[in-house]
Amino acid sequence: MKGADLAGSRIMVTGGGGFLGRRIVDRLEERGANAIVVRSADYDLTEPERVRAALQDAQADYVIHAAAVVGGIGANREHPGSFFYANAVMGVHLIHEAWRAGIRKLLIVGTVCSYPKYAEVPFREDDLWSGYPEETNAPYGLAKKMLLVQAQAYRDEYGFESVVVIPTNLFGPGDNFDYDTSHVIPAIIRKCVEAREAGNDEVVLWGTGKATREFLYVDDAAEGLVLGLQKLEGRDPVNLGSATEIAIADLAELIARTTGFRGRFAWDASKPDGQPRRAVDGSRARDLLGWSPRVGIEDGLRRTVDWYLENRAEIRS
Repeated sequence: MKGADLAGSRIMVTGGGGFLGRRIVDRLEERGANAIVVRSADYDLTEPERVRAALQDAQADYVIHAAAVVGGIGANREHPGSFFYANAVMGVHLIHEAWRAGIRKLLIVGTVCSYPKYAEVPFREDDLWSGYPEETNAPYGLAKKMLLVQAQAYRDEYGFESVVVIPTNLFGPGDNFDYDTSHVIPAIIRKCVEAREAGNDEVVLWGTGKATREFLYVDDAAEGLVLGLQKLEGRDPVNLGSATEIAIADLAELIARTTGFRGRFAWDASKPDGQPRRAVDGSRARDLLGWSPRVGIEDGLRRTVDWYLENRAEIRS
């Protein structure tokens, strides 16, 4: 399936200045598209009139909704209400106003947190409704899953072309390394680097280390999402995954080797593991989009560590 030719198209990218959004913009521009970046500093997408203003200013043919309020387990536990509200309301307004504005196609970036806590691994798209999400990130996951419901409803009633693509956990250069809001990979990288430089021989990590995750390099995710805009049709969501499931304890050891930390890890089992296992079935993306990831976990970690070491002074400032 060749898909739509995006050259010359105007494509509005919400969250286009963020970790994932910047990569999406790059992929669009490589295809000759005119990417219009919508940042929260300019447009508060929780307000419907600002959503309408963004669409009016962009005069876009297509929209990719990558904006989200996100964080790790700690941030999700601390801000469940604000995470639910912001993510739900942004999407609800955007889908509705994009339909009213006559947008040709809208792609919504979903989240692997929408899957049930005990879904069979690997997660298949048809399993999204087989149970309740893991409790620490359920408000965020459910808010994003409601956008799938809305997209399908607007397709059924109005014929509005909107699709949902669900990447698994992302990582890569440019990630968020703030301890309060970061995800697991940047948090462990920072802890290992700081421990090594301070001469500490122990790093404390949350949970037991037994939970598993699947990590996708951010540039691979961006390519899959742009292919989704070009090629994906119909009401069913599509996973993007790396096909590599790894225990957090093994991930920590891999990061230790990459950063040069030679000490030990102490696991704080009083803190939650989150979802017991997480890995997705990526066969639908291969079949419908012709997509597969290119950057493996070890190569991706090396690039991410190198980026952090080169940019951490700027990050701290």
